[in-house]
Amino acid sequence: MTAKNLILIMGDQLSSGLPALAEADRSRDVVLMAEVAEETTYVPHHRKKIAFILSAMRHFAAELSEDGWQVDYVKLDDEANAGSFTGEVARAIDRHAPDRIRLTEPGEWRVAEMVEGWSDGLGLPVDVLPDNRFLCSRTEFAEWSSGRKQLRMERFYREMRRKTGLLMDGDKPAGGKWNFDKQNRKPAETDLFMPRPRQARADDMTKTVLQLVAERFPDGFGDLEPFWFAVTREKAEQARDRFLDEALPHFGDYQDAMLLGEDFLYHSVLSPCINVGLLDPLDLCQRVERAWRNGDVPLNAAEGFIRQIIGWREYVRGIYWLKMPDYAEMNHLNATRDLPAFYWTGETRMACVRAAIDQTRRQAYAHHIQRLMVTGTFALLAGIRPQQVHEWYLSVYADAFEWVELPNTLGMSQFADGGLLGSKPYAASGSYIDRMSDYCGSCTYSVKQRTGEGACPFNALYWDFLARNADTLRGNPRLGPVYSTWDRMKEDTRVALRSSAERILGRLDDL
Repeated sequence: MTAKNLILIMGDQLSSGLPALAEADRSRDVVLMAEVAEETTYVPHHRKKIAFILSAMRHFAAELSEDGWQVDYVKLDDEANAGSFTGEVARAIDRHAPDRIRLTEPGEWRVAEMVEGWSDGLGLPVDVLPDNRFLCSRTEFAEWSSGRKQLRMERFYREMRRKTGLLMDGDKPAGGKWNFDKQNRKPAETDLFMPRPRQARADDMTKTVLQLVAERFPDGFGDLEPFWFAVTREKAEQARDRFLDEALPHFGDYQDAMLLGEDFLYHSVLSPCINVGLLDPLDLCQRVERAWRNGDVPLNAAEGFIRQIIGWREYVRGIYWLKMPDYAEMNHLNATRDLPAFYWTGETRMACVRAAIDQTRRQAYAHHIQRLMVTGTFALLAGIRPQQVHEWYLSVYADAFEWVELPNTLGMSQFADGGLLGSKPYAASGSYIDRMSDYCGSCTYSVKQRTGEGACPFNALYWDFLARNADTLRGNPRLGPVYSTWDRMKEDTRVALRSSAERILGRLDDL
């Protein structure tokens, strides 16, 4: 019997309620899932990221089979594997002779562009269905943004609060404010109780994947084991429940904090599971709201977490689809230096950068402040080409898919979009890291010293960044006070800062 529909499910679409599965006929339709080389190599992915996605795919395929679906699953090491989505769809057409191809819209531009050519190239109708796992569709975001002189996440976030009813008391925000971010900036102390994310044990299927990845990518980036990511919905829900019970109450207070030896603090580490579809983001936010309304967590914790999901996550996806493909090439500050080698090796004397990269190599994870204010800020201050920074972030984190990573990197972190995403560059000297972490106490460099040998590189680079980009940034109203400080400095102080920065930039790989 020929298949009525060939239903393609990709590695970040592991949700049983996927639109491509809706109204499908289990008796005649075939679900195609394929592990393809092209997806594992288009950037040098962390080996733990590859293993996470492949294992989650295999587990999801098994769930579909148990639920009565006919699943055609192609493994990475299958001898006949074509190595690309297009090639595997073509081979599946030969096997099943379907009437048409159905899929949920891809999450990344390059894949969506590939799919556009399938109808003509493969000779079948192709139905691409909107992804209902997001609160705001691409069309809705385009309509929201149309005619606005300035796009800002905070305004969009309020619309999503109204749309979902999350943390709303009638038409007013709970607690009388939309945003409690000012309460979420406490530095953490080492004597605090630190919960641990629930770590799943690798089953036989995952162990097989780990062996495959180890053999296929022996020199790939990052540690493959210990491997503890949840790769099934059940395990992801257990990790979710652990976070809600143990970490969420303090998440708000300490979400910006960093401590040596503490990879997770009070963060959920649920973003990989959310981004591949094992957890429903709205359901997660509703559970967070219930925890607050039940008196189990403070409002600043609930609001801070919900804002990351229905505010920032939805917003960056909207920007991505609104502005691609040109967005990926933006370089507003004309940054041209190459990414230092220590981003891949972790071999640097800067304690903060070393800690963030070491954790990244081990865990395929670092929380948002480590990404934004440590590795991201250093790249911004040093004038690293934003496309290289983007490729690094896309490569090394298990939750990194281009729709969410690219706007965060080029827009928020590197200001390469000129302020479309964020109102100012996230530039900072070493004092910010010193305030929010204990990194500086064990560093070779002195955070209190601004110039000369032994001075924290962030300090001179910060002022040099402002000086060399003054023509572009001086008019930014949020940077007015900073430029006033620069202008009041004595000339010899400014010269010393810029001379120190020049020496640092001349030996980036040796810091």
